[in-house]
Amino acid sequence: MRKYNVAIVGIRGAVGQEMLKILQQRRFPYGRLKLFSTSSEENFVDEQGNLIEAIRKDSFKDMEIGLFSPGASVSKIWAPVAARDGCVVIDNTSQFRMDPDVPLVVPEVNPEEIKNHKGIIANPNCSTIQMVVALKPLHDYGKIKRIVVSTYQSVSGAGSDAMRELQEQAADPKVLPKVFPYPIAFNLIPQIDVPMDNLYTKEEMKMVHETKKIMKDDSIQVTATCVRVPVLRSHSESVNIETEKKITRKKAVELLSRAPGVTVMDDLPHNKYPLPLDAAGKDDIFVGRIREDETIDNGLNLWIVSDNLRKGAALNAIQIAEELVRQKLIK
Repeated sequence: MRKYNVAIVGIRGAVGQEMLKILQQRRFPYGRLKLFSTSSEENFVDEQGNLIEAIRKDSFKDMEIGLFSPGASVSKIWAPVAARDGCVVIDNTSQFRMDPDVPLVVPEVNPEEIKNHKGIIANPNCSTIQMVVALKPLHDYGKIKRIVVSTYQSVSGAGSDAMRELQEQAADPKVLPKVFPYPIAFNLIPQIDVPMDNLYTKEEMKMVHETKKIMKDDSIQVTATCVRVPVLRSHSESVNIETEKKITRKKAVELLSRAPGVTVMDDLPHNKYPLPLDAAGKDDIFVGRIREDETIDNGLNLWIVSDNLRKGAALNAIQIAEELVRQKLIK
């Protein structure tokens, strides 16, 4: 079996660590593995004995796949450098997602877009990924006209410092916030990322634009409200859709039950529905509370939960790498 040289950029972050773990768990056929930190100018050995390298101009000359999660400003500089040296970059930042020349890929939804890459493939936003995986089979059957989504996003989406802040404040509510503008323990913050001119946040507009690009349908109307909640790991979403063709609850359950990457947990009388604790550490998107919207003719409500560090980031990137191998797109 052919093996591929893989680089992980941003190894010290939560997503970078998850990428390394998933590569090993899924037995990805890697040969040489380089781990890069963008916050160090010198090489060093971490606590696990791994060599962590500082990035140089020639760092990617022998690399074939680059898994990037270092922050958009870093990817902007180094992803093109890697691509020029023949390393196919799968970038988890927001830097290239809406670039018309860069495929934005969720393998369960639009794997055919991978072949159109020009050296860089974008990994979508975590909240977008879990939503489109669940909505794709419904869109294929009934054509979605409108999406109204409210997200309940865990602190891990803001990084490991945010996770520590929640844990510290849960133990002592007097601990002052540093990562967030307000205390997050025992609280909700209805703002994720910076505000835009239309008074939506950048996170909310990511969901709007990325959904249309991934689904290849600019006619879908999307509106979002994104909320940070005091959960360590896994994002939850309340999603309401309106479709051209009627989708009954029974049909929705049938479609979702056979959709790749989806697990249906839907038995309200027996208190069975997805919870963040259920999704943590799991690969699938979990869907429950499936019910018809009684206020319109063709509407559905869904509750969608997923581990944002796995499927929402690291796993999706590695699934793209697996598709590159399967489609024989690595020279």
